Amino acid sequence: MKIRIANGRVVDPARQTDRVQDVFIAEGKIAALGEAPAGFAAERTLEADGLIVAPGLIDLAARLREPGFEYRATLESEMEAAMAGGVTSVAIPPDTDPVLDEPGLVEMLCYRAKKLNRAHIYPIGALTIALGGERLSEMAELVEAGCVAFSQANVPIVDNMVLMRAMQYAATFDFRVWLQPVAPFLARNGFAHNGEVANRLGLPGIPVAAETVAIFTYLQLARATGARLHITRLSSAEGLALIEQARAEGMDVTCDISINHLHLCDRDIGYFNTHCHLVPPLRDQDDRDALARGLAEGRINALCSDHTPVDDDSKLKPFSESEAGATGLELLLPLTLKWAEESGLPLSTALARVTSDAARLIGITKAGHLAPGARADICVFDPAARTAINRNSLKSQGKNTPFLGLELPGKVRYTLVEGQLMFEG
Repeated sequence: MKIRIANGRVVDPARQTDRVQDVFIAEGKIAALGEAPAGFAAERTLEADGLIVAPGLIDLAARLREPGFEYRATLESEMEAAMAGGVTSVAIPPDTDPVLDEPGLVEMLCYRAKKLNRAHIYPIGALTIALGGERLSEMAELVEAGCVAFSQANVPIVDNMVLMRAMQYAATFDFRVWLQPVAPFLARNGFAHNGEVANRLGLPGIPVAAETVAIFTYLQLARATGARLHITRLSSAEGLALIEQARAEGMDVTCDISINHLHLCDRDIGYFNTHCHLVPPLRDQDDRDALARGLAEGRINALCSDHTPVDDDSKLKPFSESEAGATGLELLLPLTLKWAEESGLPLSTALARVTSDAARLIGITKAGHLAPGARADICVFDPAARTAINRNSLKSQGKNTPFLGLELPGKVRYTLVEGQLMFEG
């Protein structure tokens, strides 16, 4: 279908574009911007006066809960959530059931997602078989099946020799290694940041050292092996400082944070609010503020939702017995806009962290921008509208989020994937 998006403010961070102009779409791609190409006759026109036309958002961490956890969410429900949130590309961690450690499983997941014809998915393969931390997965075969990187999700490898061999294997083929930093014995039996709030509530704490010890180890092994290292879901200022020190020494290491750690701290736990039971735990205010500054300045490369739908029964338990995680696909855009408003950031800078910068981390070139010839994955939203976050408004099957009851800036009006209108709100 040929579509014209008329009179919208096109904000494309990758091309440093921020101007009112039309966008013309044909055969699933951006045909032109500004002036219509010769012979173009729109079959549909989307009026975007007063709206922002941006690349579709790219989420670096969203658990869609298939296969294995369909009682918490399904591909259908979470793909609808993605469309409602303007998210057109999603990276999926490997901690499904069964784990994404076999090419057949990855191919099946990609096939299921393609049949649904919604967001593009980019599986992150398991670094070790069943995430067991003992035997390496067949990374080359997993890449052929569709994996774009390799991870242990939030299940750390205890044996550093296994981790070193995994990095050596990955470096041989230039595969990306994504690691969530946690030293398992330091984090063992902990449920919240080791600080004043955890002490007051009587919750076993997880010290910042659980993150920094792991980051130091990962950096040393990446130096030794030459692996391309990405630190996922950073939570502390000290962790960021270690990464910056490594960069100053010449290392090419990247990192991301979640929307939860950008906006929240351990005080938001209040009186055992299980929606704030997250992995990694929410740190103190200084950490949160340092992460926000790092993201604004580009020292943190990207922002993700860390979307983890959890069923109600698992969140209604006492804090230490509840399951960690929060839904976030539909909140990625409004919480990005909230951060931009509060920080006084240009809209283009904020959107870069969830579009072009995220695309570079996955290694995709046909998404994350609006250049002519690019895939027409587009999010059109109203920056002046407000989105009420409540159980009825969320498309995701998971209704668990610390942001329930809030009104957040921005509302998605249209989501297009490969030039097809998938959501209209």
